[in-house]
Amino acid sequence: MNRWRKSLAALDRNLERWALLVFYSMLVITMAVEVLRREVFSYSSVWGEEVVRYAFIYLVWIGAAAAVRERAHIRIDVIFEACSMRVKALLYLFGDLAMLVVACFALYWSWESLMVSLKFGSVSHGLRVPMVWFLSAVPIGFCLLLYRLQQSIRRDLSDFWNRRPVYEGARLFD
Repeated sequence: MNRWRKSLAALDRNLERWALLVFYSMLVITMAVEVLRREVFSYSSVWGEEVVRYAFIYLVWIGAAAAVRERAHIRIDVIFEACSMRVKALLYLFGDLAMLVVACFALYWSWESLMVSLKFGSVSHGLRVPMVWFLSAVPIGFCLLLYRLQQSIRRDLSDFWNRRPVYEGARLFD
């Protein structure tokens, strides 16, 4: 049982990193192959462009969830510097709750477009693969985002009630 918990903890810590590594590698390798094919052999394929496009879409949505986890999304820190520890925690909670509402709406609408694509059996132009595989990037990303948001909200509430400094994540510039 302990081994199972360690595996889940490792997955919780690194899920987005591993997924981002896979999609980023896919994007870079495919793009490099396509540039080589175009410049050296004067030939390019439709599938390469699609693979890069859809890998980038997965990168964006999984990256958004990773940014929520690490609290690395864009924010204006000047306001937070002037606040007390408790007000800062409340501001972070407000931001997370606002993002939670937006993510719920976005998940609903992305799920609906996914179901329409599934119903009508749309396929991609070059790969001829069902679009469901590509359109699912958005609901998957928002599900991850919602999961990370609830973790962030729980962490912030705990910090607020126990009067600890709120987790602020890493800063880009110090």
